[in-house]
Amino acid sequence: MKNEHKPAWLKIKLRHTDEYIRVKKTVSLNKLHTICESGSCPNKNECWSRGVASFMILGDICTRSCKFCDVITGKPLPPDPQEPLRVARSIELMQLKSVVITSVDRDDLPDYGASFWAETIRVVKKVNPGIKIEALIPDFQGKTKLIDEVIAVSPEIISHNLETVRRLTPLVRSKAQYETSLQVLEHIARSGVVSKSGIMLGLGETDEEVFQLMDDLRKVDCQILTIGQYLQPSFENMEVVEYISPEKFIWYKNEGLKRGFKHVESAPLVRSSYYAEKHL
Repeated sequence: MKNEHKPAWLKIKLRHTDEYIRVKKTVSLNKLHTICESGSCPNKNECWSRGVASFMILGDICTRSCKFCDVITGKPLPPDPQEPLRVARSIELMQLKSVVITSVDRDDLPDYGASFWAETIRVVKKVNPGIKIEALIPDFQGKTKLIDEVIAVSPEIISHNLETVRRLTPLVRSKAQYETSLQVLEHIARSGVVSKSGIMLGLGETDEEVFQLMDDLRKVDCQILTIGQYLQPSFENMEVVEYISPEKFIWYKNEGLKRGFKHVESAPLVRSSYYAEKHL
C-alpha cells in the first residue's frame, strides 16, 4: 500500500543524529549487514539514532522467499570466515552493552549455518566481555542438535519468530512450519535459556487465532512476545489486510500478560528486536 494510505500513527519522522551517522559508518566500513536495512525496518532511523543496530550474519541473501520479508532471495555466497570478528569489533566500537544478532536462512549449508552462529557468538563474547546477546535464529529445519550448538555458547535470549497465526503460516512463510517453530521454541525453553517469539498483525488473522497463538507459545514456555503491525515493504510482498489501532495493540499486550508472558511488547511499530535491550 502507498504511504498515504497509512494511518497517522504509522507516519515516521526521520532524523539523522550523530549517533545515526556513527552507526551507519561502522556498519559500512566493516562490510556488515543489518536486518534494519535488509528487512526495510521502519525503526532503523530511531534505533540507529540511539546507537543500536541488529546485525545479520551469513550474508544478506536468503534461501527462502517468505511473502512478508524484503530480504533478498537467491543463491547465497559462502560464509565469510572473517564476519564474526568484524561483527565483534563493530559492537566494541559502538560500545554496546547488549546486541541482537540474526541471520538469513541458509538451507544450502549442511548444518544450515549453526556452527557459524556458534562461532559468531563465541567471538563476540570474547571481544566484548560482559556483552548480553539475543540470538534471533532461523528454525534450522527443527533439528535439535543444531539448535544445541547455539544454546551451548550461552546467549541470554534465543528468539525464533512464529510471524503469524497457524492458518496463515502456509501463505506467509515459504518453508517454515508453525509446528516446527513451536518445537524449536520448546527446545530452547527446556534448555533453560529464555525464549522469545514475535508476530505480525494485519495479515487477516482473527482475535481468536491470535489468542490461540499466545496459548500455543505459553504451552512451550515462551516467555517474551513481540507484536507489531505488518507493513508491506515492496509491491512484490503481501498487501496489508488491515491496520490495527494502537489501542488494540495495548489490548493484545494485556491479554498476553494475563496468559503469563513475562514481557509483551505490542505496538504498531514494534519489531522483534525493537528495544530488545529492555528484555536483555
